[in-house]
Amino acid sequence: MPTFQLPLSSVNQTINPWTWMTQLVGNQFGVNINLGKSTEPAVERLILDEVGSYGRQLGRIGDALLVLMKKVRDPSHEFSDENKKVLDRLVFQIEEIDAIKAKFARDAAMRQR
Repeated sequence: MPTFQLPLSSVNQTINPWTWMTQLVGNQFGVNINLGKSTEPAVERLILDEVGSYGRQLGRIGDALLVLMKKVRDPSHEFSDENKKVLDRLVFQIEEIDAIKAKFARDAAMRQR
């Protein structure tokens, strides 16, 4: 780490911006992103924790969309085993999300009784 010294000063201090930042925020470093209001923030938080981040969800949608676009462009295109796995991963992810939503709805109905 470089040493910083002002002219006519006998004080030396090492400047490390990473330790300076972590001292300010209690040893946490991160970025919060607000993506707007959700009608069910608890469900959304659970989906992100249990199923995957927005990036992972979008990535799987994109992968599956590319597989389907190949079939649309060339109807004789046969799905490879890897293509089928890509589609299966997206289906599994959607089923996980649906299960979380259904459980949340059941729990909410039970609380209202």
